[in-house]
Amino acid sequence: MFPPNSWRRKALACALALAGGLAMAAPLAPQALTLPDAVQRAVERSRQLAAQSHAGDAARAMAVAAAQLPDPVLKAGIDNLPVSGAERYRIGADSMTMRRIGVMQELTSSDKRRWRAVRFEREAERSRAAADALAADIQRDTAIAWLDRFYLERMAAVLAAQAAVARDEIAALEAAYRGGRASQAAWLDAQAAWLALQDRASELGLQSRNAGIALERWTGLPAAIALAGTPDTAAIGIDAAALEALLEHHPQVALLTRQAELAQAEAGLARANRSSDWSVEVALQQRGPGYPGMVSFGLSVPLQWDRARRQERELGARLAAADQALAERDEALRAHVAEVRAQLAEWQAGRERIARYEKEVLPLAAQRTAAQLAAYRGGKAALADVLAARRAESEMQLQALQLQREHARAWARLNYIQPVKEHP
Repeated sequence: MFPPNSWRRKALACALALAGGLAMAAPLAPQALTLPDAVQRAVERSRQLAAQSHAGDAARAMAVAAAQLPDPVLKAGIDNLPVSGAERYRIGADSMTMRRIGVMQELTSSDKRRWRAVRFEREAERSRAAADALAADIQRDTAIAWLDRFYLERMAAVLAAQAAVARDEIAALEAAYRGGRASQAAWLDAQAAWLALQDRASELGLQSRNAGIALERWTGLPAAIALAGTPDTAAIGIDAAALEALLEHHPQVALLTRQAELAQAEAGLARANRSSDWSVEVALQQRGPGYPGMVSFGLSVPLQWDRARRQERELGARLAAADQALAERDEALRAHVAEVRAQLAEWQAGRERIARYEKEVLPLAAQRTAAQLAAYRGGKAALADVLAARRAESEMQLQALQLQREHARAWARLNYIQPVKEHP
């Protein structure tokens, strides 16, 4: 027999153990996502970056192979085999029939092999530059998606508060209308304003969902994951005075620089190709019984009989392609300098406007609402005036958040001009 209440203690212990096991087995809810974590996660899970890494590995491996001499060629055959008469198809019957085995080696010049290796090395460097440009794009797009969701959610909260005020306004005006203190037009206008707020809320909800979908595409986390932290968009690490020197290392400019270097390497290879590759051959030959064995030596030299129309034309084409790549690189640098200057001006203007809203516009709207409320309590203002002041204050708050969103997007475009390592 169990002691009194012993079965209850055992049952409680089993229940606690079962609850603990279920808690351990249950999947953990994802933690709130900060902006640096989102950017880092997007870079880590990108398959495009992995593809560029594989392309660079392949090019480096090919650079080693291209620097080697071609494989020797084993040659075997039968020479001067009779095909008619009494000795036809008999290998050892005729004195001129010989079994032959030999080796041929193409002697590619060291200069040509060096340029072939250089060409693949430049290809690997271009892949690395393409990976940097891709990483910067991924970080920028991820940051913009995170920032869009961050500010759109705050705008939705302000809009929900404004909708609550609009509902109160409808109820108050309905009561005033029934009491003969307000017109029916004012009541209908309040309902129209509330419907407009509902439509605006639907639009913000759609934009927020789209931002969440974009964030999920980059991070792989649920679109509705909570966001944590407040982005600091008040500073960027760009010196406008040294902008051109900074943008020399812009990923897209660096990619075009690597492309120009690749074109120059191909031009160097075309220049080396103007000299022919010789081939040497050694063969052992054996005739029938009673005949001595023989050895043969051979040298093959391609004849560049139309060099002006072939080798020189190829070299000219490669040199023109190198000049084209350099010109495109210079033009891209100028375009990026102008683009970043415009983005800097946009970011600076946004910072000034945000400061004005925080220091002047929003406090003034709050003071106006407070003044209308005091006047209403003192019997010197109508309820509609108080509600209109509240709507205007909410609208200023929405405009401030929209301005902060646009400023944050400009900050993201500037901050992620180059790939940023978010965590040391």
